[in-house]
Amino acid sequence: MPKAFFDHLVFEKHLSKHTVAAYKTDLIQFEQFCKNQKINNLLSVTSKDIRRWIIFLLNEKLNSVTVHRKLSSLKAFYGFMQREGVIKDNPAAGAILPKKQKKIPQFIKEQETDTLFNDTFFENDFKGLRDKNILHLFYLTGMRRQELIDLKLQDIDYNRDVITVTGKRNKMRLVPLPAWLLNQLKDYTTFRKEYSADGHNLFITEKGKPLYPKLVYRIVNKYISQIATLQKRSPHILRHTFATQMLNSGADLNAIKQLLGHANLAATEVYTHNSFQKLKSTYNQAHPRA
Repeated sequence: MPKAFFDHLVFEKHLSKHTVAAYKTDLIQFEQFCKNQKINNLLSVTSKDIRRWIIFLLNEKLNSVTVHRKLSSLKAFYGFMQREGVIKDNPAAGAILPKKQKKIPQFIKEQETDTLFNDTFFENDFKGLRDKNILHLFYLTGMRRQELIDLKLQDIDYNRDVITVTGKRNKMRLVPLPAWLLNQLKDYTTFRKEYSADGHNLFITEKGKPLYPKLVYRIVNKYISQIATLQKRSPHILRHTFATQMLNSGADLNAIKQLLGHANLAATEVYTHNSFQKLKSTYNQAHPRA
């Protein structure tokens, strides 16, 4: 294995140690594959050999994301050798890759969210009321974890029934809130004064400090663990749940895009798969000849 390539990777500041290690693993595996194919020199590999490698990986039942990464490692290696003048052409440059399988977002089922927001889950104290509002805001607005952490007291407009959410690249969006949640937030902010009279953050710890990502994760994980068997129980699951249930209820995709703060519609369209799966299930159950 040419040492010069790995020396080059070490000085690429944008690459993490994990990425460099992945490059090395991929190339060692490819080198072993070549030896099995009676190819003893990596610099004599052809585009046909690369195609055989892709087929081999797919036959090994590796997912398309892993195959893409392994081919990227080869492209980087041969691209470097080409720039160094060691080889004339990059044999991996024109390789056709399998389509990446889109990950279907996990979400909580409607009956599970009904159970989640049963008042018996939350204690009738500062922490209980805070946690209930946190989960309700995630579920009813689809906001991201950092967006919730950054919420300020003045972001709630009780006159217009909206909350201002500051998203990525400081883009601000207005999200409507139901009257009952606004009343619930008023109760919380009254309680909150006992813990922090001066701070501006909407949600705080019992010591009056702003929330931090790990604490928000623990809060959400604690409650979701009680009602769902999902492997992932992060705040983002409630964002997925918001989008999926909105779509299943007939909401316009562009409206969901705006509420989520997505830059383009493609990011929102991933949720249509879950919506289609529900539609398909309903069709199979309801149609007499399905």
